[in-house]
Amino acid sequence: MADPAASIHRSFSSDPAVTVTESAGQRVHRRALEQSERLQRRFYTVRPGVWCLVGNGLSNQTFIEGPGGVIAIDTGESVEEMRAALAELRTVTAAPVVAVIYTHFHYLAGTRAVFEAAGGPVPVHGHERIPLNLARTGAEIGPAYASGLIHQFGIRLPEEGPDGQVNVGLGLRFRNPEHAPFTPGYVPPTVLWRGGEDLVLAGLRLQVTHAPSDSDDSLTLWFPDLGVCVHNILWPTLFNIFAIRGEAYRDPQGLLTGLDHVISLGAQHLVGTHGPPLSDDGTLRERAIRYRDSIQFLWDQTVRGMNNGLTADQMAHSIALPAACNEDYLTSEFYGVAEHHVRQIAAGIRGWFDGDPGKLFPLAPADRAARLVDGFGGAEAVRARVAAARQDNDLRWALELAGWLADRPEAVDEDRQAQADVLRDIAARTTAANIRNWCLTKARDLDGSTDLSRLRGHRLRAATLRAGTPAAALNLLRVLLDPDRAAGIDLNLAFVFPDGGRAGLHLRNSVSVATDGEGARATVRIAWPDLASVLAGDATLAALLDSGSATLQGDRAGVLAALSAFDTAGFRA
Repeated sequence: MADPAASIHRSFSSDPAVTVTESAGQRVHRRALEQSERLQRRFYTVRPGVWCLVGNGLSNQTFIEGPGGVIAIDTGESVEEMRAALAELRTVTAAPVVAVIYTHFHYLAGTRAVFEAAGGPVPVHGHERIPLNLARTGAEIGPAYASGLIHQFGIRLPEEGPDGQVNVGLGLRFRNPEHAPFTPGYVPPTVLWRGGEDLVLAGLRLQVTHAPSDSDDSLTLWFPDLGVCVHNILWPTLFNIFAIRGEAYRDPQGLLTGLDHVISLGAQHLVGTHGPPLSDDGTLRERAIRYRDSIQFLWDQTVRGMNNGLTADQMAHSIALPAACNEDYLTSEFYGVAEHHVRQIAAGIRGWFDGDPGKLFPLAPADRAARLVDGFGGAEAVRARVAAARQDNDLRWALELAGWLADRPEAVDEDRQAQADVLRDIAARTTAANIRNWCLTKARDLDGSTDLSRLRGHRLRAATLRAGTPAAALNLLRVLLDPDRAAGIDLNLAFVFPDGGRAGLHLRNSVSVATDGEGARATVRIAWPDLASVLAGDATLAALLDSGSATLQGDRAGVLAALSAFDTAGFRA
Protein backbone atom coordinates (compact mmCIF):
# COMPACT_ATOMS: atom_id res chain seq x y z
CA MET A 1 0.00 0.00 0.00
CA ALA A 2 1.06 3.55 -0.65
CA ASP A 3 1.82 6.19 1.92
CA PRO A 4 -1.52 7.17 3.52
CA ALA A 5 -0.47 10.80 3.59
CA ALA A 6 -0.32 10.83 -0.19
CA SER A 7 -3.94 9.75 -0.54
CA ILE A 8 -5.12 12.23 2.08
CA HIS A 9 -3.27 15.09 0.40
CA ARG A 10 -4.63 14.28 -3.04
CA SER A 11 -8.32 14.72 -2.06
CA PHE A 12 -7.66 18.16 -0.62
CA SER A 13 -4.64 19.96 0.70
CA SER A 14 -3.82 20.78 4.30
CA ASP A 15 -1.89 23.81 3.04
CA PRO A 16 -4.03 26.97 2.77
CA ALA A 17 -1.44 28.43 0.39
CA VAL A 18 -2.93 26.39 -2.48
CA THR A 19 -6.04 28.59 -2.36
CA VAL A 20 -6.27 31.58 -4.67
CA THR A 21 -8.99 34.12 -5.30
CA GLU A 22 -10.36 34.14 -8.83
CA SER A 23 -11.44 37.27 -10.73
CA ALA A 24 -15.06 37.10 -9.52
CA GLY A 25 -13.98 36.48 -5.93
CA GLN A 26 -14.18 32.67 -5.94
CA ARG A 27 -11.88 30.91 -3.46
CA VAL A 28 -10.44 27.87 -5.21
CA HIS A 29 -7.43 25.57 -5.44
CA ARG A 30 -5.10 27.08 -8.01
CA ARG A 31 -4.87 23.85 -10.04
CA ALA A 32 -8.64 23.79 -10.50
CA LEU A 33 -8.26 26.91 -12.63
CA GLU A 34 -6.12 24.89 -15.07
CA GLN A 35 -9.18 22.77 -15.79
CA SER A 36 -11.28 25.88 -16.39
CA GLU A 37 -8.83 26.99 -19.08
CA ARG A 38 -8.89 23.55 -20.64
CA LEU A 39 -12.68 23.63 -20.89
CA GLN A 40 -13.06 27.10 -22.39
CA ARG A 41 -15.44 27.46 -25.31
CA ARG A 42 -13.71 26.55 -28.54
CA PHE A 43 -14.80 25.07 -31.87
CA TYR A 44 -12.12 22.54 -32.78
CA THR A 45 -11.38 21.33 -36.28
CA VAL A 46 -10.23 17.82 -35.44
CA ARG A 47 -9.45 17.00 -39.06
CA PRO A 48 -11.13 18.00 -42.33
CA GLY A 49 -14.83 17.25 -41.97
CA VAL A 50 -14.74 16.62 -38.21
CA TRP A 51 -15.51 19.33 -35.66
CA CYS A 52 -16.02 19.38 -31.91
CA LEU A 53 -17.51 22.23 -29.86
CA VAL A 54 -16.11 22.32 -26.32
CA GLY A 55 -17.36 24.66 -23.59
CA ASN A 56 -20.84 25.23 -25.01
CA GLY A 57 -22.32 23.32 -22.09
CA LEU A 58 -21.45 20.40 -19.83
CA SER A 59 -20.88 18.13 -22.83
CA ASN A 60 -19.34 18.53 -26.27
CA GLN A 61 -21.26 18.55 -29.54
CA THR A 62 -19.41 16.72 -32.32
CA PHE A 63 -20.11 16.90 -36.05
CA ILE A 64 -18.81 14.52 -38.68
CA GLU A 65 -19.39 15.26 -42.36
CA GLY A 66 -19.66 12.47 -44.89
CA PRO A 67 -20.69 12.34 -48.56
CA GLY A 68 -24.34 12.11 -47.52
CA GLY A 69 -24.37 14.97 -44.99
CA VAL A 70 -23.46 15.68 -41.37
CA ILE A 71 -23.83 13.39 -38.36
CA ALA A 72 -24.50 15.29 -35.10
CA ILE A 73 -23.26 13.46 -32.01
CA ASP A 74 -24.90 14.48 -28.71
CA THR A 75 -27.23 17.48 -28.50
CA GLY A 76 -26.59 18.89 -25.03
CA GLU A 77 -28.92 19.99 -22.26
CA SER A 78 -31.37 22.19 -24.19
CA VAL A 79 -32.63 23.35 -27.56
CA GLU A 80 -30.77 26.62 -27.05
CA GLU A 81 -27.48 24.81 -26.46
CA MET A 82 -27.81 22.82 -29.65
CA ARG A 83 -28.84 25.89 -31.66
CA ALA A 84 -25.56 27.53 -30.60
CA ALA A 85 -23.65 24.44 -31.71
CA LEU A 86 -25.41 24.36 -35.08
CA ALA A 87 -24.55 28.03 -35.57
CA GLU A 88 -20.88 27.11 -35.18
CA LEU A 89 -21.31 24.26 -37.64
CA ARG A 90 -22.69 26.65 -40.25
CA THR A 91 -19.45 28.64 -40.16
CA VAL A 92 -17.61 25.68 -41.69
CA THR A 93 -20.12 23.77 -43.82
CA ALA A 94 -23.55 24.14 -45.39
CA ALA A 95 -24.11 20.37 -45.56
CA PRO A 96 -27.38 19.27 -43.94
CA VAL A 97 -27.52 17.30 -40.71
CA VAL A 98 -28.87 13.92 -41.75
CA ALA A 99 -28.53 11.91 -38.53
CA VAL A 100 -28.20 12.29 -34.75
CA ILE A 101 -26.34 9.87 -32.49
CA TYR A 102 -26.51 9.78 -28.71
CA THR A 103 -23.36 8.46 -27.04
CA HIS A 104 -25.45 7.79 -23.88
CA PHE A 105 -28.51 9.10 -22.06
CA HIS A 106 -27.06 12.24 -20.48
CA TYR A 107 -26.83 14.81 -23.27
CA LEU A 108 -29.77 14.52 -25.62
CA ALA A 109 -32.12 17.39 -24.75
CA GLY A 110 -31.33 19.61 -27.76
CA THR A 111 -32.38 17.33 -30.62
CA ARG A 112 -35.42 19.37 -31.63
CA ALA A 113 -33.02 22.14 -32.65
CA VAL A 114 -31.64 19.73 -35.25
CA PHE A 115 -35.15 19.04 -36.51
CA GLU A 116 -35.85 22.78 -36.71
CA ALA A 117 -32.74 23.37 -38.78
CA ALA A 118 -33.43 20.36 -41.01
CA GLY A 119 -37.04 21.33 -41.59
CA GLY A 120 -38.24 18.02 -40.19
CA PRO A 121 -37.19 14.83 -38.39
CA VAL A 122 -33.94 13.01 -39.10
CA PRO A 123 -33.02 9.54 -37.82
CA VAL A 124 -31.92 9.49 -34.17
CA HIS A 125 -29.62 6.66 -33.12
CA GLY A 126 -28.79 5.45 -29.62
CA HIS A 127 -28.48 2.46 -27.35
CA GLU A 128 -31.65 0.54 -26.57
CA ARG A 129 -31.38 1.29 -22.83
CA ILE A 130 -31.57 5.06 -23.20
CA PRO A 131 -35.38 5.27 -22.73
CA LEU A 132 -35.18 2.97 -19.71
CA ASN A 133 -32.44 5.04 -18.05
CA LEU A 134 -34.32 8.28 -18.60
CA ALA A 135 -37.42 6.77 -17.01
CA ARG A 136 -35.39 5.45 -14.06
CA THR A 137 -33.88 8.81 -13.16
CA GLY A 138 -37.14 10.73 -13.58
CA ALA A 139 -39.55 8.52 -11.62
CA GLU A 140 -39.33 7.07 -8.11
CA ILE A 141 -35.77 8.29 -7.45
CA GLY A 142 -36.30 11.62 -9.25
CA PRO A 143 -36.06 13.90 -6.16
CA ALA A 144 -32.91 12.24 -4.82
CA TYR A 145 -31.36 12.29 -8.29
CA ALA A 146 -32.17 15.98 -8.73
CA SER A 147 -30.73 16.83 -5.30
CA GLY A 148 -27.55 14.98 -6.21
CA LEU A 149 -27.22 16.92 -9.45
CA ILE A 150 -27.70 20.23 -7.65
CA HIS A 151 -24.98 19.41 -5.12
CA GLN A 152 -22.44 17.83 -7.48
CA PHE A 153 -22.70 20.44 -10.21
CA GLY A 154 -23.15 23.47 -7.94
CA ILE A 155 -26.32 24.43 -9.78
CA ARG A 156 -27.49 26.73 -6.97
CA LEU A 157 -24.11 28.33 -6.30
CA PRO A 158 -23.71 32.04 -7.06
CA GLU A 159 -21.70 33.29 -10.02
CA GLU A 160 -19.53 35.57 -7.87
CA GLY A 161 -18.01 35.70 -4.41
CA PRO A 162 -16.08 33.12 -2.35
CA ASP A 163 -18.68 30.43 -3.03
CA GLY A 164 -18.96 31.29 -6.72
CA GLN A 165 -18.91 28.65 -9.43
CA VAL A 166 -15.59 27.85 -11.09
CA ASN A 167 -16.17 24.73 -13.19
CA VAL A 168 -17.83 21.34 -12.94
CA GLY A 169 -14.84 19.21 -13.87
CA LEU A 170 -16.12 17.98 -17.22
CA GLY A 171 -17.37 21.37 -18.36
CA LEU A 172 -17.57 24.97 -17.24
CA ARG A 173 -21.21 24.71 -16.09
CA PHE A 174 -23.96 22.14 -15.86
CA ARG A 175 -25.95 24.54 -18.01
CA ASN A 176 -24.54 27.55 -19.80
CA PRO A 177 -26.43 30.65 -18.55
CA GLU A 178 -26.44 31.98 -22.11
CA HIS A 179 -28.83 29.17 -23.03
CA ALA A 180 -31.68 30.14 -20.70
CA PRO A 181 -34.56 29.26 -20.52
CA PHE A 182 -33.13 25.80 -21.33
CA THR A 183 -36.00 24.52 -23.44
CA PRO A 184 -36.13 20.70 -23.37
CA GLY A 185 -35.97 19.12 -26.81
CA TYR A 186 -35.33 15.42 -26.29
CA VAL A 187 -36.40 13.07 -29.05
CA PRO A 188 -36.33 9.33 -28.33
CA PRO A 189 -34.01 7.24 -30.52
CA THR A 190 -35.72 6.02 -33.65
CA VAL A 191 -32.92 3.56 -34.41
CA LEU A 192 -31.94 1.44 -31.41
CA TRP A 193 -28.50 -0.13 -31.19
CA ARG A 194 -27.10 -2.80 -28.89
CA GLY A 195 -23.48 -2.54 -29.97
CA GLY A 196 -21.77 -4.62 -32.60
CA GLU A 197 -23.40 -2.80 -35.52
CA ASP A 198 -21.30 -2.26 -38.64
CA LEU A 199 -23.02 0.13 -41.03
CA VAL A 200 -22.73 3.06 -43.41
CA LEU A 201 -24.16 6.35 -42.18
CA ALA A 202 -24.05 9.59 -44.18
CA GLY A 203 -21.81 7.72 -46.61
CA LEU A 204 -19.25 6.86 -43.90
CA ARG A 205 -18.35 3.47 -42.52
CA LEU A 206 -19.21 3.27 -38.82
CA GLN A 207 -18.58 0.57 -36.25
CA VAL A 208 -20.62 0.75 -33.04
CA THR A 209 -19.41 -0.86 -29.80
CA HIS A 210 -21.28 -1.06 -26.51
CA ALA A 211 -18.91 0.46 -23.95
CA PRO A 212 -20.42 0.93 -20.46
CA SER A 213 -18.91 3.99 -18.84
CA ASP A 214 -20.77 6.35 -16.50
CA SER A 215 -23.93 4.72 -17.85
CA ASP A 216 -24.72 1.26 -19.14
CA ASP A 217 -25.94 2.63 -22.48
CA SER A 218 -22.67 4.25 -23.60
CA LEU A 219 -21.40 3.65 -27.12
CA THR A 220 -18.01 3.96 -28.81
CA LEU A 221 -18.21 5.10 -32.44
CA TRP A 222 -15.35 4.21 -34.79
CA PHE A 223 -15.06 5.85 -38.21
CA PRO A 224 -12.22 3.79 -39.73
CA ASP A 225 -11.93 5.78 -42.95
CA LEU A 226 -11.33 8.95 -40.93
CA GLY A 227 -9.21 7.50 -38.13
CA VAL A 228 -11.69 9.09 -35.70
CA CYS A 229 -13.07 7.48 -32.56
CA VAL A 230 -15.92 9.25 -30.74
CA HIS A 231 -16.44 7.93 -27.21
CA ASN A 232 -17.66 8.51 -23.67
CA ILE A 233 -14.93 6.58 -21.93
CA LEU A 234 -11.67 8.57 -21.83
CA TRP A 235 -12.42 11.77 -19.94
CA PRO A 236 -10.36 14.97 -19.41
CA THR A 237 -9.81 13.87 -15.79
CA LEU A 238 -9.54 10.71 -13.71
CA PHE A 239 -12.63 8.64 -14.49
CA ASN A 240 -15.41 8.99 -11.95
CA ILE A 241 -16.03 5.48 -10.65
CA PHE A 242 -17.97 7.11 -7.81
CA ALA A 243 -20.34 9.99 -8.54
CA ILE A 244 -21.03 12.03 -5.42
CA ARG A 245 -24.54 12.78 -6.72
CA GLY A 246 -25.40 9.09 -6.33
CA GLU A 247 -25.40 6.64 -9.23
CA ALA A 248 -25.48 2.92 -9.91
CA TYR A 249 -22.16 1.10 -9.57
CA ARG A 250 -19.82 1.76 -12.48
CA ASP A 251 -17.90 -1.48 -12.80
CA PRO A 252 -14.24 -0.75 -13.61
CA GLN A 253 -13.89 -4.19 -15.19
CA GLY A 254 -16.33 -3.29 -17.95
CA LEU A 255 -14.70 0.09 -18.33
CA LEU A 256 -11.31 -1.54 -18.91
CA THR A 257 -12.78 -3.64 -21.71
CA GLY A 258 -14.07 -0.51 -23.40
CA LEU A 259 -10.77 1.31 -23.02
CA ASP A 260 -8.80 -1.64 -24.35
CA HIS A 261 -11.04 -1.54 -27.43
CA VAL A 262 -10.45 2.19 -27.94
CA ILE A 263 -6.68 1.74 -27.58
CA SER A 264 -6.69 -1.21 -29.98
CA LEU A 265 -8.23 0.92 -32.75
CA GLY A 266 -5.05 2.95 -33.15
CA ALA A 267 -7.16 6.05 -33.80
CA GLN A 268 -5.47 9.20 -34.96
CA HIS A 269 -8.12 11.25 -33.19
CA LEU A 270 -10.04 10.58 -29.97
CA VAL A 271 -13.09 12.81 -29.64
CA GLY A 272 -14.76 12.57 -26.26
CA THR A 273 -18.10 13.53 -24.83
CA HIS A 274 -16.15 15.91 -22.60
CA GLY A 275 -12.97 17.94 -22.89
CA PRO A 276 -10.71 18.83 -25.80
CA PRO A 277 -10.32 16.29 -28.61
CA LEU A 278 -7.01 14.42 -28.61
CA SER A 279 -4.98 14.00 -31.79
CA ASP A 280 -1.93 11.77 -31.98
CA ASP A 281 1.27 13.72 -31.39
CA GLY A 282 3.28 10.61 -30.66
CA THR A 283 2.07 10.33 -27.04
CA LEU A 284 -1.65 9.56 -27.49
CA ARG A 285 -1.37 5.80 -27.04
CA GLU A 286 0.88 6.17 -24.00
CA ARG A 287 -1.55 8.63 -22.37
CA ALA A 288 -4.57 6.45 -23.12
CA ILE A 289 -2.81 3.43 -21.62
CA ARG A 290 -1.92 5.38 -18.47
CA TYR A 291 -5.56 6.47 -18.19
CA ARG A 292 -6.69 2.87 -18.55
CA ASP A 293 -4.12 1.65 -16.05
CA SER A 294 -5.14 4.23 -13.43
CA ILE A 295 -8.55 2.56 -13.31
CA GLN A 296 -7.11 -0.95 -13.15
CA PHE A 297 -4.80 0.23 -10.36
CA LEU A 298 -7.74 1.37 -8.22
CA TRP A 299 -9.65 -1.88 -8.73
CA ASP A 300 -6.64 -4.14 -8.23
CA GLN A 301 -5.43 -2.43 -5.09
CA THR A 302 -8.92 -2.30 -3.59
CA VAL A 303 -9.35 -6.03 -4.14
CA ARG A 304 -5.85 -6.61 -2.74
CA GLY A 305 -6.77 -4.62 0.34
CA MET A 306 -10.04 -6.51 0.78
CA ASN A 307 -8.23 -9.82 0.49
CA ASN A 308 -5.77 -8.63 3.14
CA GLY A 309 -8.64 -7.92 5.52
CA LEU A 310 -8.70 -4.13 5.29
CA THR A 311 -11.91 -2.17 5.80
CA ALA A 312 -13.14 0.45 3.35
CA ASP A 313 -11.92 3.22 5.67
CA GLN A 314 -8.46 1.70 5.86
CA MET A 315 -8.22 1.26 2.09
CA ALA A 316 -9.47 4.78 1.38
CA HIS A 317 -6.57 6.10 3.45
CA SER A 318 -3.89 3.73 2.23
CA ILE A 319 -4.45 3.43 -1.53
CA ALA A 320 -2.99 6.32 -3.50
CA LEU A 321 -2.58 6.61 -7.25
CA PRO A 322 1.02 6.58 -8.55
CA ALA A 323 2.59 10.04 -8.55
CA ALA A 324 2.87 9.97 -12.35
CA CYS A 325 -0.93 10.21 -12.60
CA ASN A 326 -0.71 13.78 -11.34
CA GLU A 327 1.48 14.77 -14.30
CA ASP A 328 -1.32 14.46 -16.88
CA TYR A 329 -4.72 16.07 -16.56
CA LEU A 330 -6.30 12.88 -17.93
CA THR A 331 -5.43 11.07 -14.70
CA SER A 332 -5.61 13.97 -12.25
CA GLU A 333 -8.41 14.46 -9.72
CA PHE A 334 -10.26 17.38 -11.30
CA TYR A 335 -13.70 15.75 -10.97
CA GLY A 336 -13.89 13.16 -8.20
CA VAL A 337 -11.24 11.78 -5.84
CA ALA A 338 -9.52 8.39 -5.72
CA GLU A 339 -10.34 7.65 -2.09
CA HIS A 340 -14.05 7.81 -2.90
CA HIS A 341 -13.56 5.55 -5.90
CA VAL A 342 -11.89 2.99 -3.65
CA ARG A 343 -14.89 2.99 -1.33
CA GLN A 344 -17.26 2.59 -4.28
CA ILE A 345 -15.32 -0.33 -5.71
CA ALA A 346 -15.36 -2.09 -2.34
CA ALA A 347 -19.10 -1.52 -1.92
CA GLY A 348 -19.79 -2.52 -5.52
CA ILE A 349 -17.99 -5.83 -5.05
CA ARG A 350 -19.28 -6.91 -1.65
CA GLY A 351 -21.90 -4.44 -0.42
CA TRP A 352 -21.86 -1.85 2.34
CA PHE A 353 -20.48 -3.99 5.18
CA ASP A 354 -16.70 -4.09 5.10
CA GLY A 355 -15.95 -6.24 8.14
CA ASP A 356 -15.69 -3.41 10.67
CA PRO A 357 -17.61 -4.65 13.75
CA GLY A 358 -18.52 -1.11 14.71
CA LYS A 359 -20.59 -0.80 11.55
CA LEU A 360 -22.75 -3.85 12.22
CA PHE A 361 -25.30 -2.12 14.44
CA PRO A 362 -24.40 1.57 14.78
CA LEU A 363 -26.34 3.94 16.96
CA ALA A 364 -28.78 6.31 15.33
CA PRO A 365 -26.77 9.33 14.10
CA ALA A 366 -28.34 11.82 16.51
CA ASP A 367 -27.82 9.49 19.48
CA ARG A 368 -24.22 8.76 18.53
CA ALA A 369 -23.46 12.46 18.05
CA ALA A 370 -24.96 13.38 21.42
CA ARG A 371 -22.96 10.71 23.23
CA LEU A 372 -19.70 11.69 21.54
CA VAL A 373 -20.16 15.37 22.32
CA ASP A 374 -20.93 14.49 25.93
CA GLY A 375 -17.90 12.19 26.10
CA PHE A 376 -15.64 14.95 24.79
CA GLY A 377 -16.69 17.36 27.51
CA GLY A 378 -19.83 18.95 26.11
CA ALA A 379 -20.71 21.23 23.21
CA GLU A 380 -18.44 24.13 24.19
CA ALA A 381 -15.43 21.86 24.47
CA VAL A 382 -16.11 20.31 21.07
CA ARG A 383 -16.63 23.74 19.50
CA ALA A 384 -13.23 24.73 20.81
CA ARG A 385 -11.71 21.57 19.34
CA VAL A 386 -13.25 22.37 15.94
CA ALA A 387 -11.70 25.83 16.00
CA ALA A 388 -8.33 24.43 17.04
CA ALA A 389 -8.40 21.76 14.32
CA ARG A 390 -9.17 24.39 11.69
CA GLN A 391 -6.34 26.52 12.99
CA ASP A 392 -4.00 23.52 12.67
CA ASN A 393 -5.33 22.78 9.16
CA ASP A 394 -6.50 19.38 10.43
CA LEU A 395 -9.66 19.56 8.37
CA ARG A 396 -10.69 15.90 8.47
CA TRP A 397 -10.79 15.99 12.24
CA ALA A 398 -12.51 19.36 12.21
CA LEU A 399 -15.19 18.02 9.85
CA GLU A 400 -15.86 14.99 12.02
CA LEU A 401 -16.09 17.05 15.20
CA ALA A 402 -18.36 19.62 13.56
CA GLY A 403 -20.58 16.79 12.33
CA TRP A 404 -21.15 15.61 15.90
CA LEU A 405 -22.30 19.08 16.89
CA ALA A 406 -24.59 19.55 13.90
CA ASP A 407 -26.17 16.09 14.12
CA ARG A 408 -27.40 16.48 17.70
CA PRO A 409 -31.13 17.16 18.21
CA GLU A 410 -30.18 20.24 20.25
CA ALA A 411 -27.83 21.64 17.59
CA VAL A 412 -27.95 25.42 17.23
CA ASP A 413 -27.07 27.75 14.36
CA GLU A 414 -23.52 28.09 15.70
CA ASP A 415 -23.00 24.35 15.23
CA ARG A 416 -24.33 24.33 11.69
CA GLN A 417 -22.16 27.32 10.89
CA ALA A 418 -19.10 25.52 12.24
CA GLN A 419 -19.75 22.61 9.91
CA ALA A 420 -20.31 24.99 7.00
CA ASP A 421 -17.01 26.75 7.73
CA VAL A 422 -15.06 23.49 7.59
CA LEU A 423 -16.77 22.49 4.34
CA ARG A 424 -15.76 25.83 2.83
CA ASP A 425 -12.15 25.25 3.93
CA ILE A 426 -12.12 21.90 2.10
CA ALA A 427 -13.82 23.37 -0.97
CA ALA A 428 -11.07 25.97 -1.31
CA ARG A 429 -8.31 23.36 -1.12
CA THR A 430 -9.46 20.63 -3.48
CA THR A 431 -8.79 20.31 -7.20
CA ALA A 432 -11.90 18.14 -7.58
CA ALA A 433 -14.89 20.07 -8.87
CA ASN A 434 -17.37 17.55 -7.45
CA ILE A 435 -15.97 18.00 -3.96
CA ARG A 436 -15.84 21.80 -4.17
CA ASN A 437 -19.37 22.08 -5.51
CA TRP A 438 -20.82 19.58 -3.05
CA CYS A 439 -19.13 21.13 -0.03
CA LEU A 440 -20.16 24.67 -0.95
CA THR A 441 -23.74 23.70 -1.72
CA LYS A 442 -24.03 21.86 1.60
CA ALA A 443 -22.38 24.76 3.45
CA ARG A 444 -24.88 27.23 2.01
CA ASP A 445 -27.72 24.92 2.95
CA LEU A 446 -26.42 24.65 6.51
CA ASP A 447 -25.98 28.38 7.08
CA GLY A 448 -29.11 29.42 5.18
CA SER A 449 -27.31 31.20 2.33
CA THR A 450 -29.31 29.05 -0.10
CA ASP A 451 -32.71 27.58 0.69
CA LEU A 452 -32.65 23.93 -0.36
CA SER A 453 -35.58 22.81 1.78
CA ARG A 454 -37.54 22.01 -1.37
CA LEU A 455 -35.12 19.18 -2.07
CA ARG A 456 -36.14 17.37 1.10
CA GLY A 457 -39.39 15.87 -0.10
CA HIS A 458 -41.03 14.29 -3.13
CA ARG A 459 -43.07 16.92 -4.95
CA LEU A 460 -44.98 15.80 -8.01
CA ARG A 461 -45.79 18.19 -10.86
CA ALA A 462 -49.21 17.91 -12.46
CA ALA A 463 -47.92 18.74 -15.96
CA THR A 464 -45.29 16.01 -15.74
CA LEU A 465 -47.82 13.47 -14.50
CA ARG A 466 -50.30 14.32 -17.25
CA ALA A 467 -47.62 13.67 -19.86
CA GLY A 468 -47.56 10.07 -18.65
CA THR A 469 -50.21 7.53 -17.80
CA PRO A 470 -52.44 7.19 -14.71
CA ALA A 471 -50.88 3.77 -14.04
CA ALA A 472 -47.36 5.26 -13.97
CA ALA A 473 -48.48 8.07 -11.67
CA LEU A 474 -50.20 5.74 -9.22
CA ASN A 475 -47.10 3.54 -9.18
CA LEU A 476 -45.11 6.56 -7.95
CA LEU A 477 -47.25 6.65 -4.82
CA ARG A 478 -45.40 3.59 -3.51
CA VAL A 479 -42.51 5.84 -2.43
CA LEU A 480 -44.80 8.46 -0.87
CA LEU A 481 -46.45 6.13 1.65
CA ASP A 482 -45.96 6.68 5.39
CA PRO A 483 -45.84 3.12 6.78
CA ASP A 484 -46.96 4.16 10.25
CA ARG A 485 -50.05 5.94 8.96
CA ALA A 486 -50.75 3.00 6.64
CA ALA A 487 -50.52 0.35 9.36
CA GLY A 488 -53.56 -1.93 9.37
CA ILE A 489 -55.12 -0.44 6.21
CA ASP A 490 -56.40 -2.67 3.40
CA LEU A 491 -57.87 -0.55 0.61
CA ASN A 492 -58.35 -1.77 -2.96
CA LEU A 493 -59.35 1.33 -4.93
CA ALA A 494 -60.09 1.94 -8.61
CA PHE A 495 -59.97 5.22 -10.52
CA VAL A 496 -62.25 5.28 -13.55
CA PHE A 497 -61.86 7.98 -16.20
CA PRO A 498 -64.41 9.49 -18.60
CA ASP A 499 -62.83 7.77 -21.61
CA GLY A 500 -63.44 4.40 -20.00
CA GLY A 501 -59.87 3.95 -18.83
CA ARG A 502 -59.20 2.50 -15.44
CA ALA A 503 -56.28 2.30 -13.02
CA GLY A 504 -56.01 1.52 -9.36
CA LEU A 505 -53.99 0.92 -6.26
CA HIS A 506 -54.09 -1.57 -3.42
CA LEU A 507 -52.95 -0.26 -0.08
CA ARG A 508 -52.00 -3.26 2.06
CA ASN A 509 -49.31 -4.39 4.50
CA SER A 510 -47.98 -0.82 4.63
CA VAL A 511 -47.18 -0.80 0.90
CA SER A 512 -49.01 0.63 -2.11
CA VAL A 513 -49.29 -1.60 -5.18
CA ALA A 514 -50.45 -0.15 -8.51
CA THR A 515 -53.21 -2.27 -10.11
CA ASP A 516 -55.48 -2.22 -13.14
CA GLY A 517 -58.44 -1.39 -10.86
CA GLU A 518 -60.21 -4.71 -11.33
CA GLY A 519 -61.72 -6.23 -8.21
CA ALA A 520 -61.64 -2.95 -6.31
CA ARG A 521 -63.97 -2.48 -3.33
CA ALA A 522 -64.27 1.29 -3.87
CA THR A 523 -64.27 3.39 -7.03
CA VAL A 524 -63.50 7.04 -7.74
CA ARG A 525 -64.74 8.45 -11.04
CA ILE A 526 -62.55 11.38 -11.98
CA ALA A 527 -60.96 13.06 -15.00
CA TRP A 528 -57.28 12.17 -15.39
CA PRO A 529 -56.15 15.83 -15.39
CA ASP A 530 -58.00 16.33 -12.10
CA LEU A 531 -56.39 13.25 -10.54
CA ALA A 532 -52.99 14.54 -11.64
CA SER A 533 -53.76 17.82 -9.84
CA VAL A 534 -54.68 15.87 -6.70
CA LEU A 535 -51.47 13.84 -6.79
CA ALA A 536 -49.45 17.05 -7.22
CA GLY A 537 -51.25 18.70 -4.30
CA ASP A 538 -52.79 21.43 -6.48
CA ALA A 539 -56.30 20.22 -5.59
CA THR A 540 -57.78 17.89 -2.98
CA LEU A 541 -59.86 14.83 -3.67
CA ALA A 542 -62.22 15.84 -0.89
CA ALA A 543 -62.93 19.22 -2.56
CA LEU A 544 -63.49 17.59 -5.97
CA LEU A 545 -65.95 15.16 -4.38
CA ASP A 546 -67.75 18.03 -2.64
CA SER A 547 -68.05 19.97 -5.91
CA GLY A 548 -69.26 16.97 -7.90
CA SER A 549 -66.20 17.04 -10.19
CA ALA A 550 -65.47 13.54 -8.90
CA THR A 551 -67.69 10.85 -7.41
CA LEU A 552 -66.92 8.00 -5.05
CA GLN A 553 -68.66 4.66 -4.77
CA GLY A 554 -67.90 3.13 -1.41
CA ASP A 555 -67.02 4.30 2.09
CA ARG A 556 -66.00 7.93 1.55
CA ALA A 557 -64.67 8.47 5.07
CA GLY A 558 -62.72 5.21 5.01
CA VAL A 559 -61.23 5.88 1.56
CA LEU A 560 -60.13 9.42 2.45
CA ALA A 561 -58.70 8.27 5.77
CA ALA A 562 -56.70 5.55 4.04
CA LEU A 563 -55.41 7.87 1.30
CA SER A 564 -54.20 10.34 3.93
CA ALA A 565 -51.37 7.86 4.58
CA PHE A 566 -49.66 9.25 1.45
CA ASP A 567 -47.29 12.22 1.57
CA THR A 568 -49.41 14.30 -0.77
CA ALA A 569 -51.66 17.14 0.36
CA GLY A 570 -54.21 16.28 -2.31
CA PHE A 571 -55.32 13.21 -0.40
CA ARG A 572 -55.88 15.04 2.86
CA ALA A 573 -59.26 16.42 3.82
